[in-house]
Order: sequence, then structure tokens, then C-alpha cells
Amino acid sequence: MKLQLKIPICFFDLESTGINISKDRIIEIAVIKIFPNGERAVKTNRINPGMPIPSSSTAIHGISDSDVKNAPPFKEVAKEYANFIEGADLGGFNILKFDLPLLVEEFLRAGVEFDYERKKIIDAQRIFHLMEKRTLSAAYKFYCHADLNEAHSAEADTNASFEVVLAQVEKYQNQDVTDGLGNKIGSIKNDVDTLSKLSVSDMVDLAGRMIKTSSGE
Repeated sequence: MKLQLKIPICFFDLESTGINISKDRIIEIAVIKIFPNGERAVKTNRINPGMPIPSSSTAIHGISDSDVKNAPPFKEVAKEYANFIEGADLGGFNILKFDLPLLVEEFLRAGVEFDYERKKIIDAQRIFHLMEKRTLSAAYKFYCHADLNEAHSAEADTNASFEVVLAQVEKYQNQDVTDGLGNKIGSIKNDVDTLSKLSVSDMVDLAGRMIKTSSGE
């Protein structure tokens, strides 16, 4: 299948020193530029972040300080990437929440203009979440292999929720759990303490307006 394009689109991904948009830095960038005729151009670089790479981050992407010690800082390649992306829309996975904000911060620090607001943006994660529903009925079908009858009846929904948790524990018992960036946050165990910690691991308030950072703050 060929994506219908009027102008080029640049799919990109970043590896970084961490997940703090304002404090962490890019250590690897890859951009694939797809043209309307189907041709592709690829640009990729390791980047020296000018700061130590935490071992917890290296455990995820495999990039250590020694791997980037002779790499250029982002400021040296920023203009090249801005020119490469110029005139193209943007795409990727989870770029709206992480990769794009981090890239914008790096361009700002480098003093290179990058007007992303004029670009159309495709986020595969967003489409995934829209199309693969996360409703109780969908969860019941997936884990219990049955249709949820009388959905939105309080008693039926309550019973279904319990059955889903039982099925989840059976399916995932002792498997490691990672967050969206690949950080291990625990493993599935058949006990309430563990399941509770996984359910509310990064929440500070019940509305979810604030979350804990990787440092626990």
C-alpha cells in the first residue's frame, strides 16, 4: 500500500537521555522522508547530549556515553535537519507527547527556526488508541473470549471487571511491565499490592492531572 501524499512527509524517532522534555537531550535522531512518488530519503545521527546518559536510559536503547563521545552536539546538525524536514509534514509513534516537543526544545536551544504548527502531523499511537477500543466490552472480549451482555448495567459491568482482572493475572503472571518509553515499572503478580501499584504508579491526584516523574517527584 502507498500513502497518498501531496507533499513529502517525514517520519521520525528520537532516543534521549530521559523523558523530561525541558531537561533531557537527544542522543539519536532518525528521519525517513517519504515523497509523493514513493521514493525515500533517510537521515540519521548519533548526538552528543553534553550530559551523562543515565544507566536506566542506556538499558532501554543501548546507547552509552562512549557511543556518543565523538558525535556532534545537536546544535551542529540542527540546521541540516530543519532543512531536511522543511516543506514536509510529520509522522511517527507517540510524537505528539514526546518526540515532537523534545525536538522543538532542541531546535530552540540551537537557535534554529522550526515552524511545526504549519505542518500536518500523523501520530500512529493516537490512531491506534482511537481504533483499538479500550472499553470494558472490548477488554472482556479480548481476555474472556465472550461478549459482555447487558453492558452498562452496574452489576454486569462489575462482574465483568473482576473477570477481566482474573484473566489478566492468568495471562500475564510474572511478566515484566514497561511504560510507553520502555522503562520497567514492575511485573504482574497475583496480589493486590502489586496490581494496585501498577494501576496508579504515576498518579498524584485522582483526576490524573499530575503524575510522578521518573525521580518520584
